[in-house]
Amino acid sequence: MPELQRIYVDTSVIGGCEDPEFTLWSTLLLDEFRRNLKIVVISDLTLRELEMAPESVKLILDTVPSRTFEFAVLTDEAETLAGRYVEERVVGERHVVDAQHIAIATVRNVDALVSWNFQQIVNLNRIRGFNTVNTEMGYPPLEIRSPREVVHE
Repeated sequence: MPELQRIYVDTSVIGGCEDPEFTLWSTLLLDEFRRNLKIVVISDLTLRELEMAPESVKLILDTVPSRTFEFAVLTDEAETLAGRYVEERVVGERHVVDAQHIAIATVRNVDALVSWNFQQIVNLNRIRGFNTVNTEMGYPPLEIRSPREVVHE
């Protein structure tokens, strides 16, 4: 049996469960985590961002069994990598948290990072920029996708 895919999710994916535009695909992905078909990688950044979310959004993660969770933190290594994304102008300084999400996922060598943030994350030019920096820094390229692209159909 193949290893389960490890999927890093940012806050937009969880909040997407309650957004009419994204609810179908966010919910399907969360269902795959619940059914132990994929491992959800959650960072301390995501949990911190969720603290500001409506109560109903906060409760969504509680429906995912802990056996399908992998917890990740913003390490010094990931902070350095995120800083490099900003230095190379892949993202601007005010979007450093987005860069940190990418860096955590890269350092943890996940199978994919998923997001609904099409402006700063799931954006072809930015993906190329993130992966150029990753290659220069000795990391493998990171798959960056929307939930729709990683849900088993």
